[in-house]
Formats: sequence, structure tokens, C-alpha cells
Amino acid sequence: MLTDVRPTAPPLPRPGLLAGHHAFAVVLALAAALRVIVMLGYPPARLYWYDSFEYLDTAVHLRPGAGFHPIGYSLFLRLLLPFHSVGLIAAVQHVMGLAIGVMVYALLRRRSLPVWAACLAAAPVLFAASFFQLEHAVLSDTPFMFLITAGLTTLMWSPRLSARAATGAGLLFAFAALTRTIALPLLLLVVVVLAFQRVGRRPLIALAVSGTLPLAAYAGWYGHHHGRFALSGADGVSLWARTMTFADCSVIRPPAGLAPLCPNATVVDAASEYVWAPGASLNLLPGDRMDHNDEARAFAIRAIAAQPFDYLLDVARDTSIAFAWTPIAHPKRVTPAFGYRLGGGGLPDQPLVERARRAYDPRMSDARAVRPWADFLIAYQYPAYLRGPVLAALLLLGAAGAVARRRAVLLPWSLAVALLVCPVAVLDFDHRYVLPVVPFACLAAALALHAIVRPPLPGNRRPG
Repeated sequence: MLTDVRPTAPPLPRPGLLAGHHAFAVVLALAAALRVIVMLGYPPARLYWYDSFEYLDTAVHLRPGAGFHPIGYSLFLRLLLPFHSVGLIAAVQHVMGLAIGVMVYALLRRRSLPVWAACLAAAPVLFAASFFQLEHAVLSDTPFMFLITAGLTTLMWSPRLSARAATGAGLLFAFAALTRTIALPLLLLVVVVLAFQRVGRRPLIALAVSGTLPLAAYAGWYGHHHGRFALSGADGVSLWARTMTFADCSVIRPPAGLAPLCPNATVVDAASEYVWAPGASLNLLPGDRMDHNDEARAFAIRAIAAQPFDYLLDVARDTSIAFAWTPIAHPKRVTPAFGYRLGGGGLPDQPLVERARRAYDPRMSDARAVRPWADFLIAYQYPAYLRGPVLAALLLLGAAGAVARRRAVLLPWSLAVALLVCPVAVLDFDHRYVLPVVPFACLAAALALHAIVRPPLPGNRRPG
């Protein structure tokens, strides 16, 4: 008996990692090349007095600082300590910047946006020169952006949020809060938005618990060192400085113990400058300014309660700086947004600098301009800047999607608005603080536009 043996067709090859994503692979390669130019043009990394050196010193001598910075970024620096290279810190942060763009693209493709739309939404993060500058600095901003973007991506990756994904997102937002405390209200906001969207009790509990436990543990460690259950020792000082632009003690009528914190004859051009102004009332009190954090917070709360409209007006005015076409210097002593230039600054002659150099990187130096790479970046930074009206348009488009009850839009849009307003509300405006807004504003705008213009599904309501 003969058997009919037919040749079997070879199995179809599995789609590769880049299948359908070749256009984005080109975009990502260009963005990576630009970051290589940054490293060639301004080696080894940008160092800022005194934040960079406090982060580095804390990474070597792990302890909760009594000032503005929690431990998160220093823990990241601690992981890289065996390499003794600030240049490596910058390189890793550049990779994080690329990863933020990848997450924006991947989340939008997951939501069925076309390749060109997802690439366009990721472009500001991948190509804006301001992101390059921040990634190249020994500052906490880039890991903070990476963590909150990863947290949002985890929450939005699947149509139905699981308790496991919520737990992972809660941990990411907690680590973000340990990197920059401004993430604390973000965690609360996420819980509120997801409760409004009725994602279920188990994911909400998982998110809240996983987001709270690491913060409580750190606050306990902080209390062991400083005698106060907190994440930092400067929240009151920051809020006090915010109120100095409008506080009127004839209206506030503070008690005798808080009256020395009233505004005096010292006037500066930005709220944050009151923290450092030698003649400001807080800095005339005996001891270090951080010793008076509780009194400063009590005064600030009284000032806001007595003058709520003055407070809101100042917050709105300073927030509006983000929407200017040409970057506004705030305060006037800083160089806004366009930071690439020839030359290089030396490190300040300070004991903290020398201590960080000896312990973390004996070859440490501030970034110096190397031509012709620096010449290219100096020219590139002006056209490659996300102008304020464009950011405003992105936020308005996201708002339209949220008002139209497009479910996927509300969470990234809410986070974008919170990231824009909260730093101003608790201290002041800074162009650095606007950058974390951008990936969320782009996500919200892209999702809103896609939901608004796509045709309805036959026989169904259009999903939000």
C-alpha cells in the first residue's frame, strides 16, 4: 500500500522584534545618535552646585538628608558607584531618556494608533534639546521621569487593570516619590482617577498599599535619623517661600511665634529665591533654615488660608511662564532652556565638592565644550525646542478628550496637569520642572485625537 507523502511547507518565520516598527527604529537610532553627540560635545557630565554634589555625597554615605532631597536618586547613583564615573551616570540617563520615548511609542501602538502618530507623539521626548541637557546632568529629573512614565505604562498596558500590574505601578510611583517628593500627590491622583473609572477594588487596594509601604518605611528611617516621620525636611521652607510673593501679615495676623516669618524689606524676582536670599526673614532666624521647617509650614498654611485668591493668582501667573514662545528667565539670574554654549565652568572650591570627588569619581570635572560637536548642539537647540504654545495646544487637546469622556485620555492628561501645576504650587516655576509634563501631554493629546477622529465601530459606541 502506497502512502501519499506530500512535502510539508516550512513553518512561517515568527515576526521579529522590529516587525512593523522599522520607522520607529530609524527614529530611535537618530535620537540615540544625538545623545552620543551630547556625550562627545560636553564630557563628562553637567554638575550643579550644590544639588549634584549632595546627591553624590549621599550615595557614598547612605543616609536620609535633612534638606530638599529624599534618598531615591542617591540610591541610583550608589548602584553606579563601583565604576567611579559621572560620565557613566550621564550615559545611563541618556538610555533612560530613550526608554521614555519607547514607552510613549509602545503604549500608543498598544492602543492601536498608527506608526506615524506614535512616532510623532514620542518625538518631543526623543529630540527636544532640553531633554538631552537634563539627561546629561547629575540631577534626579531623568530617573524621576522614567519611573512615572513606567508607572503610567504599567497601568495602561492592558484594557483591564490587574492587581499585579497595579502593585508594580504603585511601587514605581513610590520610588518616584523617593526620587522627587512631587510624586506624592501624583500617587493620590492616580488612585482617585482609577477609582472614578471603577477599575475594581483589588487593583485600587494593591496600588495604594504598594505605593504607601516603601514611603512609610523610608519615613520611619528618616524619623530615626531626624526625629520626624517625613520624607524630607524642607517642605515647609518651600511652601513658605511660595507665600512670600503675596503674604500680607496685616491680613494673616500670625501668632507671635510665627510673626518673625512675615515678609520684610527683602524683595527678589522669584518665589524660590526667598529660600536662599540672606536678608529674607526665614534666613534671619537663628540656626539653619531647615531647623525652622515646621514653623515655616505653619506660617504658609495660614497665609494660604487667609489669602487663597492671592495664592491661586500667583500660582497661575508663574505656571503661565511655561506657555511663552521664547523661554522666560525665572529667576532672572538663570539661563532659560537654551543651555548649550562654548566654554565650561569649573567646580566650586567647596569641601562638599572635594569630598564627592575623592569618594565617587577622582577624575570628576564639570562638562566642557568640545568642538565641533558642541557647535552642532548650540545650533540644534534653538529649532529643537518645544515651544510653549505647542505645549498649551497639547494640553488643550488632551482636555478636549477628557471632557469628551475618552477613558484612556483622563489619566495621562491629569498627570500632565498635576506635574505642571504642583511644583509651582509648592515652591516655584522652573523650566526643568516642565519637562516631565511633555510625555504625558503627548500621550493624552495623541489618544484624544485618535478617539475623536476615528470612525465609530459598526453597531457599537466608540470606545473611549
